[in-house]
Amino acid sequence: MGTGSGTPVDGIAVHAFTLPTDGPDGAEEDGTLRWDSTTMVLVEASAGGRTGIGYTYGSLAVATLIESKLASLVQGADALAPAAAWRRMFAAIRNAGRPGAGSMAVSAVDIALWDLKARLLDRPLFQVLPSFHDHVPVYGSGGFTNYPLDRLAGQLAGWVEQGIPRVKLKISRSPDDDPRRLTAVREAIGPEPDLFVDANGALTRKAALYWARRLAGEWDVRWFEEPVSSDDTEGLRLVREHGPGRLEVAAGEYGFVLKDFADLLDGPSVDCLQADVTRCGGITGLLQVAGLSAARQIGLSAHCAPAASAHAFCAVERLRHLEYFHDHVRFEELVFDGTLSPEGGALRPAPDRPGLGLDVKWADAAKYRVHGSD
Repeated sequence: MGTGSGTPVDGIAVHAFTLPTDGPDGAEEDGTLRWDSTTMVLVEASAGGRTGIGYTYGSLAVATLIESKLASLVQGADALAPAAAWRRMFAAIRNAGRPGAGSMAVSAVDIALWDLKARLLDRPLFQVLPSFHDHVPVYGSGGFTNYPLDRLAGQLAGWVEQGIPRVKLKISRSPDDDPRRLTAVREAIGPEPDLFVDANGALTRKAALYWARRLAGEWDVRWFEEPVSSDDTEGLRLVREHGPGRLEVAAGEYGFVLKDFADLLDGPSVDCLQADVTRCGGITGLLQVAGLSAARQIGLSAHCAPAASAHAFCAVERLRHLEYFHDHVRFEELVFDGTLSPEGGALRPAPDRPGLGLDVKWADAAKYRVHGSD
């Protein structure tokens, strides 16, 4: 395979780590799911004596897919042309399935290739990308439905004390419990911070519309994420068009291919679009989604994976903010050296660290390894 840069990719390694949650009874819950662990699939791409890293959160099957379908394809590719490799990878997974695990596998490799390119250029990744920003505002996210009230209120109030002016909790697993949960949170954070909620698609259309009116009127909630399933674009549009004017409807974290995002913008069905750089085709895919959001003049919010998203979303013109998600923050701080902490309610990529600015803490991560080797 020809390489215009003269620096071919000479190695792809795949690892996976599984970290138990720190929730009550060893589990966490939202409106539609209960889980007891999180798995990170991590990719190393090497060239010219440098190594880039990328990752996604998902099934161990993603690691197998990378090794069986993508690693040999990327081997020998131009290390300074991640988008060219991205195109070949997406073509190669046609029969394996592009949405879901296929796109997540491509995402992890693509992020690693962009990180590698920036390291070869000895530049931080956000400066190598066509960036509009040098920082990304964040919102604190957790507030799981199985948290007792003291932990729920304390977690969200803790983010506000750190200078994060917007926070989010999960709702709609047991809607009858939500009024006291919302009241406890609003009392803990005070009247000024923006309060967000996420139903994770648990509600019917009419129930979502009912709750939209209560959320805005009683607790001054400003963001209603996935009130109904993201697959129900008509239901999202119903809540958006007939809900309170100050309450924004958001969805997109489960977008894998470009059409997923185009469908949400048709209408549109959302006030703010979301994208996960570790699911939507990596940085190359995210740049395409960012173009859609700019064309439709709708903001784009980063879903989780803050260590990667802090750089990637600097290249989003209509950037809104980044989800500073409890599980991923905890995981990334354990696995990586060089993670960012919020300053003034934002993550600010370091201008003096090449690539993503991350190094894997192999000794700390080893006990959680479920795939790969040193």
